[in-house]
Amino acid sequence: MASNSSFDVTTGVDLQEVDNAVNQAQKEIAQRYDFKGSKVAIEFSRAEGKLKLVADDDFRMRALFDVLQGRLIKRGVPVKNLDVGETIPAGGDTVRKEVGLKMALDSDTAKKVAAAIKDAKLKKVQAAIQGDQVRVSSPSKDELQTAITLLRSMDFGVELKFGNYR
Repeated sequence: MASNSSFDVTTGVDLQEVDNAVNQAQKEIAQRYDFKGSKVAIEFSRAEGKLKLVADDDFRMRALFDVLQGRLIKRGVPVKNLDVGETIPAGGDTVRKEVGLKMALDSDTAKKVAAAIKDAKLKKVQAAIQGDQVRVSSPSKDELQTAITLLRSMDFGVELKFGNYR
């Protein structure tokens, strides 16, 4: 009997790694000479999936974001999943920036992933959107491997994760 094999396409970030990266960035900021005596802070809200950055001026904000981004990269957090907001002036001669974490595929990205698989015209490969993930199924595991290779070669604006392969 030919049973269908499948895998799920999702996205997300490891919140513990983000927390570790924020802690490392805060330690580095406390040690750096160019941040001495200035108001800089990184606040991580796990429940909301947001990072809030506060700095004295735009120059320090860029430096602060570079430190944070470097730490996130070293911890293996995909920076494609960061939704970087604009730098906004705040009270007390400071500037703020909010960075959102993309924890799930939004509907537009899921549609793009499903459309990319359908446009590739792989034999008997089907893509179905299920909430915040896309399930790709086929009787042939080789075709599924081809689909994974195809999706990895394309850019959807987020880091894709392939799981639940069976």
